[in-house]
Amino acid sequence: MSTREFRLPDLGEGLTEAEIIAWHVAVGDHVTVDQVVCEVETAKASVEVPCPYAGVVVELHGAVGDVVDVGKPLISVGAAVAPAPEEPADRARLDAEAENGTAKQTSGNVLVGYGTAESGGVRRRRVVSGFGGHGAPPRVHVAPIVEAAPVAKTASGASGASAVSVAPTAPTAPAVPANGTSGSVRVPVVSPLVRRLAKEGGLDLASVRGTGPEGLIMRRDVEAALAAPVPAPVSSSGIEERERVPLKGLRKAVADKLSRSRREIPDATTWVDVDASGLMELREALNRDAAERRISLLALLARICVAGLARYPELNATVDVERQEIVRYAEVNLGFAAQTDRGLVVPVVHGAHRMSTEELSAEFERLTASARAGTLAVAELTGSTFTLNNYGVYGVDGSTPILNHPEAAMLGVGRIVKKPWVVSGPAGDELAIRRVTQLSFTFDHRVCDGGVAGGFLRYVADLVEEPARLLRGL
Repeated sequence: MSTREFRLPDLGEGLTEAEIIAWHVAVGDHVTVDQVVCEVETAKASVEVPCPYAGVVVELHGAVGDVVDVGKPLISVGAAVAPAPEEPADRARLDAEAENGTAKQTSGNVLVGYGTAESGGVRRRRVVSGFGGHGAPPRVHVAPIVEAAPVAKTASGASGASAVSVAPTAPTAPAVPANGTSGSVRVPVVSPLVRRLAKEGGLDLASVRGTGPEGLIMRRDVEAALAAPVPAPVSSSGIEERERVPLKGLRKAVADKLSRSRREIPDATTWVDVDASGLMELREALNRDAAERRISLLALLARICVAGLARYPELNATVDVERQEIVRYAEVNLGFAAQTDRGLVVPVVHGAHRMSTEELSAEFERLTASARAGTLAVAELTGSTFTLNNYGVYGVDGSTPILNHPEAAMLGVGRIVKKPWVVSGPAGDELAIRRVTQLSFTFDHRVCDGGVAGGFLRYVADLVEEPARLLRGL
């Protein structure tokens, strides 16, 4: 049968590679047009990849943990052989369908860049430990054992990927490389139960010695390996290590961006304590009607940030290092920090200056849900010009955050707690219990000096204390 090769499509935003984090098909499976065959992770987000071809999976050009360049082979699909028509009328009907295009076997562009020209890059194998669930063994598709059946194995040779097909056979012993590492070793295991137990336990089957016939890995072997005490690694300093976690995917992207921000941007931070009682009372008043969409505190703070940037537009900016220019933006694209199971991401509310408070609240809710589900589009994670960081949700008062490169400023908000506060009353100053928070403002000192930064922070603080002043700008 003819085989078609589906290459990793262009994922947009200048991304040149992606890591395979899950396969949803195996060699021998039947796939339909636009069926999701795998999930990959880029420096921006995780993406489900659909295949534009229908047929039978012939080869998977990579294993979980492999990094594949855009334009390189991802999966090979063979066209399913259709039975010959029994009657001339059937043959004429099939010919007519083929001519009219009704017998569709391929898809349109469901992702950017299907048919991308092959790049000059090479696929690299990421070394992922099998301990502690950090990696998964190569996917193996195994047919049932049949007595006296001949052995036939095929594997992806040029790519070094781990798509392996094992024909019905008695097991054979694994071929271990000379260096003693597991690499992409063919593991003699047949039982799906054994593979599942190993996967759930985070066990690399290539490290297990089978006690079955001709080295077959049995259930007892996996259970014994999982029950055995794990030797504790010792670092070069002689300190016992608990584990090693690969710095990859989103975690690596965050680390690279923050490191670059710290290297390139001379930042400074200023802060002020604020009586947020007025802001909280306003939010409670807006949310009294349960039939209306509830307004989040983050949306009110975003509205205040937009007002502050309208008064101090020099902060809605970045520095073009190559041209030695400060670039000031006309649009306010507001990023906000969101913690997810995959790590810290910064979704972006594009055109925040054109939105009402209710629209801002709805957009924050939508983007937060998408971030936690891991379904944010690349465009929803890029293009921010200013970031709002509500670290008060973690129960802390203050922070000196690292700027979200290449932005020039970030507003941080601590927890809102009841504290004694001096207020002015009819009889003069008196002590009262108020809801107080700390605002911190981190800025790029190349873009502005302390006067502008302090002016912005003071203006924002005044609006938090007296949010009715926002009406002046409406």
